[in-house]
Amino acid sequence: MKKITIAIDGHSSCGKSTMAKDLAKAIGYVYVDTGAMYRAVTLYALRNNLYTDDGEIMTEQLQEKMPEVEISFKFNAETGKPDTYLNGELVEKDIRGMEVSNRVSAIAALPFVREALVAQQQRMGKKKGIVMDGRDIGTVVFPDAELKVFVTASAEVRAQRRYDELKGKGMEADYDEILKNVQERDYLDSHREVSPLRKADDAIELDNSNMTIPEQNEWLMERYLEKVR
Repeated sequence: MKKITIAIDGHSSCGKSTMAKDLAKAIGYVYVDTGAMYRAVTLYALRNNLYTDDGEIMTEQLQEKMPEVEISFKFNAETGKPDTYLNGELVEKDIRGMEVSNRVSAIAALPFVREALVAQQQRMGKKKGIVMDGRDIGTVVFPDAELKVFVTASAEVRAQRRYDELKGKGMEADYDEILKNVQERDYLDSHREVSPLRKADDAIELDNSNMTIPEQNEWLMERYLEKVR
């Protein structure tokens, strides 16, 4: 069976990473979480004090340090899913907290950050057999991907999912704060100058507001099989 490139885009916390991971595992493809890559850069900026006292990004300093930022993924046998590493350090849990969530859209809007990470993503996908999810995979990273999916869900549903995810990991969570974050990220992601979030013309849209994880996985598997048959 031929190998293809699968691009899954959509709003924050809409479940696209879960879909992408499960599909990649089921069909033996490589999975890349591009959102985790932008979160890792955000974590790097926080750890290296690249914010002013007013919370503004020190863009010149971050741009100088971007060549030092190396992001990789390693398969976790316990969870059956890949973990994110920043310069060789496991940061999967560190990048999922609200401090990173509140700052990642601003980092992702920086042209030099997107340029650096898109180049890394395109190198990862040269051999096909890859499932990648993010905000601009079908429009910028892999415009020629054989299967493109655009996932969405209501802001309230996405906030509840994010809340449940954080609580499940034993982390502090406030639903109202998360909902506000989801709404703000939607606006920033859709209005940034470089690679704004939008549905590719040839993408299949999925609103999974009222779907279970098994239902959305079945839906995605059917779309995959249609493409490779």
